[in-house]
Amino acid sequence: MLRKLSDDIWIAERSQSFYGLEVGTRMTVIRLADASLLLHSPVSLDAELRGELDSIGRVRFVVAPNRVHHLYAGKVAEAYPEARLWIAPGLETKRPDLSFVAVLGDEAPAQWKDQVDQVFFRGRPYENEVVFFHRASRTLLLCDLAFNFGPRAPTLTRLLMKLIRSYGRFGPSKLDPLLIRDRAAARQSLQRILAWDFDRVVVAHGEVLESGGNQALREGYRWLLDA
Repeated sequence: MLRKLSDDIWIAERSQSFYGLEVGTRMTVIRLADASLLLHSPVSLDAELRGELDSIGRVRFVVAPNRVHHLYAGKVAEAYPEARLWIAPGLETKRPDLSFVAVLGDEAPAQWKDQVDQVFFRGRPYENEVVFFHRASRTLLLCDLAFNFGPRAPTLTRLLMKLIRSYGRFGPSKLDPLLIRDRAAARQSLQRILAWDFDRVVVAHGEVLESGGNQALREGYRWLLDA
């Protein structure tokens, strides 16, 4: 259920459809220095996954990192009495039912700022994604700012991803420029992200990119950086 990527970082994968298209989804689990767990983009929780989480630490922090990746965050936070939820900008109005500590921004909360950095990717209001960077493992955590679909994807998914130039390669699709409403703000956010020393990139949809992530993200967004 949990797959270890490096010391103190794991992923859990689930089936997930988007407008009828199977795209999969992925949660990242970070174990902090005090053995508390940070759950990034939570997936549905069952007894097996809960048992594995409990075996590696204490779930204390839950993050809904954008306006689309929020479906299971509230239920997972409720399942753990100690857990507290942080949400992406805009979710406070989209999901008024959620009980949360604060809205995420550019500065990481005190609970994880010594080990995990974050940047609010501005200028893209559909998602309002907050990007995370686990320093110790040099791992960048993305949801919808890049994809990495390969042959493991279902046939229909592969066909559509080929149409939008998002198959067999890491990066944004050809639809992404349409989602960015303020290119200057998005460029500034991206430059802050690229300044981090990351190598691996965990995406929510597609395969984990194990190495070369910084250069791959830079090349994928060359159209934004050079604009």
